[in-house]
Amino acid sequence: MTKLDLSDIPEFIQPYRVDDPENFRLQDSNPADTGGFSADFKEDAAQMLDRSIEWLAQQQMMLAAQDRWSLLIIFQARDAAGKDSTIRHVMSGLNPQGCRVTSFKQPHHEDLDHDFLWRYHRRMPARGEIGIFNRSYYEEVLIVQVHQELLETQKLPADLIKPDIWAQRYVDINNFERYLTRNGIQILKFFLDVSAAEQKERFQERLDHPEKHWKFSEADIRERRYWDDYTRVYEETIRATSTDCAPWYVIPADKKWFTRLLVAAVLVAKMRSLELAFPQVKGEAKKALRRARKDLEDL
Repeated sequence: MTKLDLSDIPEFIQPYRVDDPENFRLQDSNPADTGGFSADFKEDAAQMLDRSIEWLAQQQMMLAAQDRWSLLIIFQARDAAGKDSTIRHVMSGLNPQGCRVTSFKQPHHEDLDHDFLWRYHRRMPARGEIGIFNRSYYEEVLIVQVHQELLETQKLPADLIKPDIWAQRYVDINNFERYLTRNGIQILKFFLDVSAAEQKERFQERLDHPEKHWKFSEADIRERRYWDDYTRVYEETIRATSTDCAPWYVIPADKKWFTRLLVAAVLVAKMRSLELAFPQVKGEAKKALRRARKDLEDL
């Protein structure tokens, strides 16, 4: 493949959308995949990303003007997969007044006094807005499932902590997302899939460069020991929660230029599907505009 046109986007993004969750296997995903583009395409990809960013900015204005739809974008990934940089690059053209990024850290005591979806529901985008979740309610079936001692901090009655609690939470999440979409919130879910070798290289880079020391955490190394456990729960979670109304996109994350281009392409496809347009002013409102124009000219 040597180029990518707007008409090519549906075909381009289709292989990365999980439409057959029952047969999904994470090992079938190639973190180093570049969609058939060679490394020589990297510069063209950057230019295409810039054009996508400009187009998305225009779409955001129409999204806000219509005030009907909202967009929730979820990023999940292992450490060092590039969530922050992807958000920074792909969303760089959006108006901050209509876009909010929420990075969910460890829950506070108030969060733990409520149901596991409570703090996420509070941060949903309003109509006409774009909400970006850097990690999300999926942590409640990912990290909590790998580290099940965290369930103790959630103050659940002991009788409710049973082996099927994860299956129950998958059902709750699917119902929650169905509820959101029925209320005009369009959901995009990205899992940035980085390889173990690339993750190690990025950790090493953080250690080697003083300006990146702030990114490093000993917890990242500890979590790396659970690589196989996270592979299992990510695969299980994607299988259980990739639905027609909120499908997962598994995005190769070893090549950052391709990660960003692919995420942008999915966003473009979603925005196009909404058929956004500026509202038409009619009737009395249009007459009021004509009167305002005349009054302005007379001043």
